[in-house]
This record gives sequence, C-alpha cells and structure tokens, in this order.
Amino acid sequence: MAQRLEVVGYHDYRRSDALVMRSLQSGEVALGSLGQVLGVTRQGARKVVSGLVERDYAVVIPSAQDSRRRIVSLTPRGHEYFSAVVATIKALNDEVTANVDADQLAAAYSVLEYVKDAFDVSPSRV
Repeated sequence: MAQRLEVVGYHDYRRSDALVMRSLQSGEVALGSLGQVLGVTRQGARKVVSGLVERDYAVVIPSAQDSRRRIVSLTPRGHEYFSAVVATIKALNDEVTANVDADQLAAAYSVLEYVKDAFDVSPSRV
C-alpha cells in the first residue's frame, strides 16, 4: 500500500488511515465513535486523528450541540487521499483475484468469514 500510494504522491500512508477515512467518507464523525471503530481508547483515536490533521487530511471542530465533543471530518485533500487509498486497495484486490482461481478465492473468503465471525473482529462489532 505505502509504496503504491507514494508513487501517486502520498508518501505518508499509515495503516490506520484506510479504516478511519472509510468512516469519514460520508461526513462528520464524533471522535469517540472513531475510537470504537478502531478498537482503541479515545486517547488512541485522538492520536490517529492528530496524524490526519497534521497531514491536512482531516479537521477537528467542537460539536455544535456539545462543546465537549469533538467532530472529525475530511478536508478536500483528505477526500482526494481517500480516493487514492480506495483505488490502491481495488488495484491490489484485482491483482490477487486475477492470479487466483475461483475455487481458491472462494475457500479464502470462507476462511476469512469464519475468522471474522469466530473472533468477533468485524468493524461493526468493535
């Protein structure tokens, strides 16, 4: 991922970027909610979000309803970065599926689904 994104001008990819940005793609999200998505504490979420803010991919503002809450949203540059991340993931997935036959791919998906369910690691359950 990092090498491919660097080629298109994003030399600062971090592993947590894709998941956080996926959560932000539709609009604003409370900082605490991002912690739940990432499976980290509020302090951990702040650290991840601070990295996005430092790189001009996101902004944090106080909630209009409650000034103690912090709301995170993508900047225009963040939306561009998110598009590049999604395109890179798609290209990598396409390469894998082009080089693996359908039965092998089905078996791999089956194992991944089992692991996700057995260990309760799906993003919606974190």
